[in-house]
Amino acid sequence: MMMATNKIRNSILAIVAVLLSTAIFFGFQSQVNSSSLSAQAQASVPIEIALSNGKPTLTEFYADWCSSCQAMAKDLAIVKNKYGESVNFVMLNVDNNKWLPEVLRYRVDGIPHFVFLNPTGDAIAQTIGEQPLAIMEANLDALIADAPLPYAYATGQTSIFEPSVSTSAIDDPRSHSTQK
Repeated sequence: MMMATNKIRNSILAIVAVLLSTAIFFGFQSQVNSSSLSAQAQASVPIEIALSNGKPTLTEFYADWCSSCQAMAKDLAIVKNKYGESVNFVMLNVDNNKWLPEVLRYRVDGIPHFVFLNPTGDAIAQTIGEQPLAIMEANLDALIADAPLPYAYATGQTSIFEPSVSTSAIDDPRSHSTQK
């Protein structure tokens, strides 16, 4: 009798353990998937569409290894849910050479780096580093209202600069090339 009771108890404990483990696993999966950087990047608007669809855009330059980017992921998921109908959210990974022209164009020198674009695709402001949720929301409210962003550096119109000297490796004194 004792042996049968132990067998039933062990079976019940095993079933409960499996159910609990499954619940915990799926609970963590849904939490991670909704706010992880990679999940948000996959769900972000392609930059080509964002620049042409007539909506203002928040472009985030990030990296998977960036602890500040990871720390902001949950808040960014919140603002994307709240403002997703009114604002394009674009995410560009600085570790992907595909985005090097954008990294250079917007002078990204630290991450996370946020570039706010007006509905015609012109950069109007930027912020660098972790931003509290309230600051992000205030900037997005102003972006939607076409008003000056209260917590961002304004980016005025700039001229296109074409250097008058060659930048090839042969002519560059920093290349240490012996070719002439």
